[in-house]
Amino acid sequence: QVQLVESGGGLVQAGVSLRLSCAASGRTFGGYAMGWFRQAPGKEREFVAAINWSGSSTYYADSVKGRFTISRDNAKNTVYLQMNSLKPEDTAVYYCAARRSLSVVATDYAYWGQGTQVTVSS
Repeated sequence: QVQLVESGGGLVQAGVSLRLSCAASGRTFGGYAMGWFRQAPGKEREFVAAINWSGSSTYYADSVKGRFTISRDNAKNTVYLQMNSLKPEDTAVYYCAARRSLSVVATDYAYWGQGTQVTVSS
């Protein structure tokens, strides 16, 4: 079992930056690929970014490429999502998730956090 807890969300104005954190506990964090997903009201959960166990491979949704950066610190059992140049359309609940191998598909992930709200005002 892997337990995940997100933090760092909030209400911000468009154009600013925000960094989300996801702290993991339980099984060895370094053995898991991690993903960030988001879900806006009335919409399906969508892929945002993913990183493999070592941090050597990352993937991004086209909508966030160049603005968001996923990273991890295995010594701290934490994965981060640095979000720059935020837009109102980035407003959503952001979830981190863990699985053994890298994937961009939400249903592939076995472990999920409870989510953190990000609201971007125009």
